[in-house]
Amino acid sequence: VQLVESGGGLVQAGGSLSLSCAASGRTFSSYSMGWFRQAPGKEREFVAAISWSGGSTYSADSVKGRFTISRDNAKNTVYLQMNSLKPEDTAVYYCAAVTSDYGLGHQEEYDYWGQGTQVTVSS
Repeated sequence: VQLVESGGGLVQAGGSLSLSCAASGRTFSSYSMGWFRQAPGKEREFVAAISWSGGSTYSADSVKGRFTISRDNAKNTVYLQMNSLKPEDTAVYYCAAVTSDYGLGHQEEYDYWGQGTQVTVSS
């Protein structure tokens, strides 16, 4: 599976961005998907995840109520809608894929990763 993120950019605090992650291959619906982020000088951290069916979603406490993960299996795409952005959301955002519904908050569980897209939130 190859993953390509898009939609990053520069936005003012309080604004919104929508990230997309397009996956290659015909088995996208078999993969649970996650979004992670890495800020400068920090370790990569979990943001949100969605099960292969889309029936279950998970998110980090830091983004709950502001970020929403969703997927469209017909388009082989997973999305991350980010609202009420804060400067501390500035990071490179990565999508990842795994053929499991367990441990979706742990990056070591994921098998495939995209190259990342930069999100910068100015104050």
